[in-house]
Amino acid sequence: MAQFTPPRQMHVRRSPRSPTNGVLVFGRLSICCALGRSGCGALKREGDGKTPIGSFQLREVLYRPDRVGRPRTRLPVRPIKVGDGWCDATTDRNYNRPVKHPYPASAERLWRDDALYDIVLVIGFNDRPRQRGLGSAIFVHVARPGFLPTEGCVALTRHDLTRLLRCLRPRDRLRVHHI
Repeated sequence: MAQFTPPRQMHVRRSPRSPTNGVLVFGRLSICCALGRSGCGALKREGDGKTPIGSFQLREVLYRPDRVGRPRTRLPVRPIKVGDGWCDATTDRNYNRPVKHPYPASAERLWRDDALYDIVLVIGFNDRPRQRGLGSAIFVHVARPGFLPTEGCVALTRHDLTRLLRCLRPRDRLRVHHI
């Protein structure tokens, strides 16, 4: 009989000095992170720049195979392709789902010129069930230099994100706290 392993949680708390910076803690790891340009909030809406507060499942890891090797992790992994996107059009039937470009509605491109999506941890925010307008494409991804704010995601250095992925298991969760 298989032994039950309870899910573990990584915790994200914002810095008391800045609503757009925080710390992600998982086991013995304590990692600086960037948060949304509008800080964190429980009432997330599309385009508001808030990192959503709550506890979220880890879905999969995406990566740019032309820039980084396949990340070592126990989570599902798939390479990003040139036409990959993520729909952010609130009225589209594929809202907050992966899509292929060219796409007739608004959709973020996952194959970016900058390094932000070289490695992406997709989390289960507003996906099961999806509610139109409550936010899309909320990921853990690579941070901009200086930990500049995100559009609502959690961002880590590439080194720290790679290190974190090695520790994660499929049942683990991301929990974003209010304070």
